[in-house]
Amino acid sequence: MSRTSARTLCLLLLAIALAGEAQTGAGRIRRLDPALDAIVPPNAVIEKVAGGFAFTEGPVWLPDGSLLFSDIPNNAIHRWTPDGKVTVFRKPSGYEGTDAPPGASLGSNGLTLDRQGRLVICEHGNRRVTRLEKDGRLTVLADRFEGKRLNSPNDAVFRSDGSLYFTDPPYGLPKQDQDPAKELPFSGIYRLAGGKLQLLSKDLTRPNGLAFSPDEKYLYVANSDPQRKIWMRFEVRPDGTLGASTVFYDATADTAPGLPDGLKVDRKGNVYATGPGGVWIFSPQGKHLGTIEPPEVPANCAWGDPDAKTLYMTARTSVYRIRLNIPGTRP
Repeated sequence: MSRTSARTLCLLLLAIALAGEAQTGAGRIRRLDPALDAIVPPNAVIEKVAGGFAFTEGPVWLPDGSLLFSDIPNNAIHRWTPDGKVTVFRKPSGYEGTDAPPGASLGSNGLTLDRQGRLVICEHGNRRVTRLEKDGRLTVLADRFEGKRLNSPNDAVFRSDGSLYFTDPPYGLPKQDQDPAKELPFSGIYRLAGGKLQLLSKDLTRPNGLAFSPDEKYLYVANSDPQRKIWMRFEVRPDGTLGASTVFYDATADTAPGLPDGLKVDRKGNVYATGPGGVWIFSPQGKHLGTIEPPEVPANCAWGDPDAKTLYMTARTSVYRIRLNIPGTRP
């Protein structure tokens, strides 16, 4: 083979190798299945929109066209507006005490909106779920189960009937499962309806992000356990309780940094789940189609912009976004 032919062959092989890992302006997109092209445009770019935080989480898009997100160690909720400005929306956001050790995960985590557009907050340090009223008052929705304090509510999602589902791992407790302040011997998935708090499952060691399928027949739940990095899919019964469960996807063998964490679903039922290395995109059948990999490992994501086609990702010290083809489901 001539030197020119060998060089051409090498370039061709390199092009083939890179075709599944398209580089973008920031990070990359790993394309594992041709079906991803209908979701992530070939020219999609990951863009950093804000940075300089401690650990970002819980993004939610507001009807006024802004994005709220938590900065857990800094005990704050920030507001990002499309002009690039970031302001403090609420501080303290998850812990009202003054004895927090530096870097403690006591601020707010997951954020969502109810049907009236009121902000619902998972407060780590205060170990409760609250609702911010239109007049600025704070209403406690849940802080105890059967008389015992919750661990540290992590993420929340509403069903169309107005019931609230949330997860309660011990990440807000300094020593987690071994913390002397821990009162419940499990990490639960809960449903709040009609003022009654109902335990739906206590089988997962670290239940985290959760989202409904578009038809609400299934509830997806991430398990952030390094020993069992899985996403579960629960059947949702007509009364709102959870039925049979199956492992939607098992990523335990993946050694990339990051764990199954926050997740969202688009209107066609595809699942966007933060996990090892980035945001994993699954078909409704549980096939891994590809991964969006920003420069920092993401912990959560949310649909934004008026058409709900932009995925905003909270990733460690920053917030990133990417334009996609299919609109997402959001509060």
